[in-house]
Amino acid sequence: MSRPSHTVHRSSPASRAAAIFGLIVLAILATAPLWAGRADMRLMSELFLYLALASLWNLLAGYAGLVSVGQQAYVGFGGYVLFALTIFLDIHPILAIGLAAILGAAISVPVALLIFRLRGAYFAIGTWVIAEVFRLGFAQVQALGGGSGTSLPVQVVRSIASGRTMREWTTYWMALGLVVAVLAIVYLFLRSRRGLALTAIRDNELAAGSLGIDIWRSQFIVYVVTGALAACTGALIFLQKLRITPDAAFSVNDWTAFVIFIVVIGGIGTIEGPIIGTLIYFALRETLADLGTTYLIILGVVAIIVMLKAPNGLWGLVRARWGVELFPLSYRVAAPKK
Repeated sequence: MSRPSHTVHRSSPASRAAAIFGLIVLAILATAPLWAGRADMRLMSELFLYLALASLWNLLAGYAGLVSVGQQAYVGFGGYVLFALTIFLDIHPILAIGLAAILGAAISVPVALLIFRLRGAYFAIGTWVIAEVFRLGFAQVQALGGGSGTSLPVQVVRSIASGRTMREWTTYWMALGLVVAVLAIVYLFLRSRRGLALTAIRDNELAAGSLGIDIWRSQFIVYVVTGALAACTGALIFLQKLRITPDAAFSVNDWTAFVIFIVVIGGIGTIEGPIIGTLIYFALRETLADLGTTYLIILGVVAIIVMLKAPNGLWGLVRARWGVELFPLSYRVAAPKK
């Protein structure tokens, strides 16, 4: 009589409970227009969009090993594409957001072919240089306001929905849908064979290459995917703002520095880390924003303390101590039941 064998699985009681809790939270957030005020919905929309950007940067740096300080290039690119498509081609704003993702993927291909020649710190500097080229380039487009920027025409704004309230509801639901889509894409990507290759590259690039993993191709795919989704996010950001300028669109502080802060304190190389980091960042921002420049100093102090006490971020500390994984990516071996 054969003895029962060990079983291998990914889910755990914690991950199953987290899935149920996540669905409940998602249902509550989807009904926010019924119970939240306009200011609360704008704040939650901003939180969703920052979480999307943080999750994408985490995929790029935490898994693919591509530390970029120039992701604002795709945020600004997506914003300007939205304005150009809606103003000059009379394309509906919602459709323009989807087209911004496609064009973001298209523009990321030649950019990747250029900067993938660089490694380490040179790669990071190269991404920032590319972002500056984008900023200076769009500042020369006089049809979109040049250096002073432009606003969405009234008819474009009204095409989103008939009234102001419905427009705010629509953009809120779009932000919620976008962050759910980004988290789902990142999760499914990391659970695939390509995600397993990324994990191997992150842990030891030399060993991964010796095992036959195509490192360049894996990183290239991740860069294009994050470029597309960052452009899509940027389009939605500036659809909500209704105005765009080169400095705002390609702001390294808003779209990269704060995003890196979120990922670092939450936990790089984990899906849960950007979620925790985003909540902490917004809690600090809403509490300390009235302090002026002192607020930025406090953010820096928090980041330094976390990096010293928990190099893998707050979620990394939790996972190391209790082995909790809300988004199951690793395999678990279960002993046979007697």
